[in-house]
Amino acid sequence: MNNSRLTSVLGLIFIFTFSIPCFSKEVKEKIERTLKFSNPSGKKEVIVDNINGSIEVEGYNGKEVQLVVNKTIFASSQERIDLARKKIRLEITEQDNTIELYVDTPYRRRDGSMNHRGWRHDGYDVTFDFKLKVPRNTNVYLKTINEGTIEVRNVSGDYDLHNINGRIEATGLSGSGRIYALNGGVTVDFEQNPKNDCYFGSLNGEIEVTFLAGLEADFRFKTFNGDVYTDFDVNYLSPRHAKTKRRKGKYVYKADKAFGARVGQGGPEIEFDGFNGDIYVNKKMR
Repeated sequence: MNNSRLTSVLGLIFIFTFSIPCFSKEVKEKIERTLKFSNPSGKKEVIVDNINGSIEVEGYNGKEVQLVVNKTIFASSQERIDLARKKIRLEITEQDNTIELYVDTPYRRRDGSMNHRGWRHDGYDVTFDFKLKVPRNTNVYLKTINEGTIEVRNVSGDYDLHNINGRIEATGLSGSGRIYALNGGVTVDFEQNPKNDCYFGSLNGEIEVTFLAGLEADFRFKTFNGDVYTDFDVNYLSPRHAKTKRRKGKYVYKADKAFGARVGQGGPEIEFDGFNGDIYVNKKMR
């Protein structure tokens, strides 16, 4: 890779550890559905809000959503398996041209937080692995926490992808949006350059994003313990003005720690937010 080095900084390393109980029983179930939008010609959205497991989404030329879910229950006894089936449910809804797949548990709030130590302490663990085919112009909002990756292919709509303990890979993108993997890498390849602002971030993984030649954009880079590399010819931008707000009768100034670089004549702002990994911004020819 013929990249030019932009910056280098040092930082801290966060280590996340957790224990996983060992369960003696395993049950697999498969869910297959064809889901329809109420208005196939209108703006379409698909939301997958998962906890444990992977999410794989592929754009295609159809009008419906083809869904396959592989559900796995790990438990210490048949009684615990029956309890998991009762307590952990996959909710599927369609409203206002939005299809939502939501993994519901007694311990989960709609904002994504937990009000309990988690179901593993009840003698079971449940994983949902999603595979979806969606119309290409669908906006996708995908989230998972443990034991899985997020993969998106050939989607031209906008996106919001969030993974806590796994990587994210998106190829053939044409839209704009936000991608963040806390403890995994981020790999993105654009089929068409984005027309609106984008964000790509990771705490403990590398970020690698590939755009087409001819990109017009303003980059913003943040990294604490990594380097930044790019194939694009860039001009450095002046720092943005510090943000101000009043608190307890005083003005508080928050400095912008990102450094900027302009590609071409500039355009949408594309932010790369790293911490312990390197950032690569690649250029490809058609």
